[in-house]
Amino acid sequence: MSCRICTITAYRTPVALSHQKHSEKMRKPWIAVSSILIMGLLACTNANNPEDEPLKVNQSLNQNTTKMKNFVSIIEIPIVDFSRAVAFYQTILDINIEEIDMGEDRLGLFPNEEESGSVHLIHGSDYKPSTAGTIIYLNAGDDLQIVADKIEANGGEILLPKTEIGPEMGFYALFLDTEGNKLGLYSGN
Repeated sequence: MSCRICTITAYRTPVALSHQKHSEKMRKPWIAVSSILIMGLLACTNANNPEDEPLKVNQSLNQNTTKMKNFVSIIEIPIVDFSRAVAFYQTILDINIEEIDMGEDRLGLFPNEEESGSVHLIHGSDYKPSTAGTIIYLNAGDDLQIVADKIEANGGEILLPKTEIGPEMGFYALFLDTEGNKLGLYSGN
């Protein structure tokens, strides 16, 4: 059973298993599965006219994504000691970080180009450094080893030294910053 919005395929149902000795236990799940199937079919309000709604939705999704050149907008790196973190990143990346006070929060803005994501150091009560979760890989230029060599000398820790991803795919490394965040470095060489 299917329509343009939902496709439902049943390969093996509890009814096919009714010959088993626990067929009584299977009736309740079958009722639940049947109810879900019926609700799904009733939700297919455009089954008689498959050209209308799904096509419009898909077109709008395609129009929206083709305009975006970068799916990353803002990256916030939580910090504990603002001055220490600013000094660390300025030194290892050889950049200037613009400092901004925003009420109770302080931001350290990395330089960025118009169409790239914006990277911020952020200090505030709602922000906690972490080694778990998403890993941000910073662009380390032509050779990440130049940046990696500065990490431990400035209070960070190398977790994984420069490692080849694969032939012609570049290199990466993982490190802990001075605040306790796990981040990565990437370079083509």
